[in-house]
Amino acid sequence: MLDTFRDHLDVLWGFLTALGIVLILTPAVGRVARVLGVVDQPGERRRMHLRAVPRLGGLGIFLGIFVPALAFLDLDGPYRGILLGAAVAMTVGMVDDFRGLTWWGKLGGQATAAVIPISFDVTIDRFSFPLLGVHELPGPVAVVLTFVWIIAMMNMVNLLDGMDGLAAGICGLAGLTFAVLALSLREPAAALLSAIVAGACLGFLRHNFYPARIFMGDSGSLLLGFTLAAVAVEGALKTAATVALFFPLLVLAIPILDTSFVVAKRLKYGRPLHEPTPWHLYHRFRDIGFSQSRAALYFYAWGAVLAGAALATRFVPFREGAEWHLWPTVLASVIAFVAVATSVYMVIVLEILKLRRLRAWVEQRRTVDEERELKSA
Repeated sequence: MLDTFRDHLDVLWGFLTALGIVLILTPAVGRVARVLGVVDQPGERRRMHLRAVPRLGGLGIFLGIFVPALAFLDLDGPYRGILLGAAVAMTVGMVDDFRGLTWWGKLGGQATAAVIPISFDVTIDRFSFPLLGVHELPGPVAVVLTFVWIIAMMNMVNLLDGMDGLAAGICGLAGLTFAVLALSLREPAAALLSAIVAGACLGFLRHNFYPARIFMGDSGSLLLGFTLAAVAVEGALKTAATVALFFPLLVLAIPILDTSFVVAKRLKYGRPLHEPTPWHLYHRFRDIGFSQSRAALYFYAWGAVLAGAALATRFVPFREGAEWHLWPTVLASVIAFVAVATSVYMVIVLEILKLRRLRAWVEQRRTVDEERELKSA
């Protein structure tokens, strides 16, 4: 009981320390970025800001994660590899923020970062799924799967970071959810690092919510994507929980869905996968007339519902002792229905309202053309 209390206290202190560091340091980082000329300029269609904004916020997030991690984490095991890999991920992103990297140079840096925790035995060595039980994975399969997962999450968060407050808010929700799940799975180190990520994201959100005064840049998005991917492996996927596979898929569903949608569109139209395009979900919100703050709040609500579903799979005892229990199963089904209904609603908002807006525009053009024809007659 005493050890559990200490674990919870460490998690709280880690969260508050990260929050305070990022809150205090981010304005100074922004000023340094302006002096160095690391600034995002408006003008491109895929960009949503209207004025120059410094983009080196990842440095503040990095310090907010590393200082409490070094203070509270035991670095004799896999978490040394995770922090080393996170430092490499942040460095690759910072080089891209300063100088710009080719897509293959950036991918090579991401691969280097992903290999480091794998060398410290941070691997998806099993998967557990309802009704299927726990299945061990062969060593080479575990290594390849972990490698792909980490690189994929780095790029997913990087692609999500296109609207004020979006990536920081979603990653903060993910960090909080992973912290609760890891504590329940008796993985205090994973819970601590997850809470630190959540605190850093929340502190950064104070400066990044619309209208953003600073962007996290690739240094921040690659750092957050890497850290969440690695902590999901070490804190959830290594456990024998019967729904462990659901945890990261639900908690990180928004960046996964957003990236899947964009990749599908690029394949459909024959565009290179690394080419920036205005096809993300947040671009679609803009196209139907949502403000950035309203769109971000919609995403936060969606992420909270999905996080609630992930927590329900852990805390609602719908199947214990290899037996199904009626009322917990009903409750879990209701929560699952709400999560699915929310996702369907988001699709309706993005698609149906888009069609209505398009039809209104077509009707307006038709009226203008008819008026011109009458005047010419």
